[in-house]
Amino acid sequence: MRLGLQVPNFTWPGGVAQLGADFGTVAERAEKAGFYSFWVMDHFFQIGYTGSAEHEMLECYTALGFAAGRTSRIKLGAMVTGVTYRYPGILLKTATTLDVLSGGRAYLGIGAAWNEEEHVGLGVPFPPVKERFERLEETLKLAHQMFADDERPFHGAHYQLERPLNHPQPVTKPHPPILIGGGGERKTLRFVAEYADACNLFTYGTDAEVKHKLDVLRQHCDEVGRDYDAIEKTAYLVFNIAKDGKGGAMTPNQLIDRLGALADMGFDHVLGRVNDVATSTGIELIGEEVIPQVASLRGSGRTKELPF
Repeated sequence: MRLGLQVPNFTWPGGVAQLGADFGTVAERAEKAGFYSFWVMDHFFQIGYTGSAEHEMLECYTALGFAAGRTSRIKLGAMVTGVTYRYPGILLKTATTLDVLSGGRAYLGIGAAWNEEEHVGLGVPFPPVKERFERLEETLKLAHQMFADDERPFHGAHYQLERPLNHPQPVTKPHPPILIGGGGERKTLRFVAEYADACNLFTYGTDAEVKHKLDVLRQHCDEVGRDYDAIEKTAYLVFNIAKDGKGGAMTPNQLIDRLGALADMGFDHVLGRVNDVATSTGIELIGEEVIPQVASLRGSGRTKELPF
């Protein structure tokens, strides 16, 4: 099983003057500890479950580029980019640049967007949900075209690109893995089956509810003729860990057991945040006592290795 570190909060004791150094150090620590991937949210305002809108929030791709320069192996991705935030051709050029300059370490994490407050605040159009999903599907189609070096005009209902040139092409072959965030059963998981290399599901519900989402994805794969095992299943989990388990935290063994349960459901890659990540030793504790123990786990039923 792969573990990824997500960093959603940048309101740290060192303040803004120290933020760059602290963020770079967190990325370095995650790589050294053995995390497979490193993620930041793509939001412009802080979101409610983490803090108030006024709290520090770094722009996603600038932050990932900075992290790429401080690391050499760890994968890098947005958890996840709202499709409305950037014109799709520019987004794909940005993700490709991250992949090229990092030596082939980028994911393209994307979703339909939901945070109306930051759209209104910064003057970004926020269309109705139906249109956002239409735009997401067009962007996914365009991603496959541009990542394949296909410059033919793209004419969709919402986007028209006369020459979707994307040079240089990504280092990752056939392209950076496309990860779609969300568990909507009618559209989101169908888009995963049709266009994506990975999905991301929250684990806040019951295990039966989470497993049901994977069953829905399998059904969509059957309907469109997609190999279910070719899709990386990622889950989001808070890595609230302490060696002694005090304060409501999990012990390393409890986290290992939880990761084992997620593997039994079919998950290959678990992403999560570490509380007080800039000052706690949670990254190192996971690296020492959890990552080696779960490295051999694989999603239930998986019969072959992922291609990335």
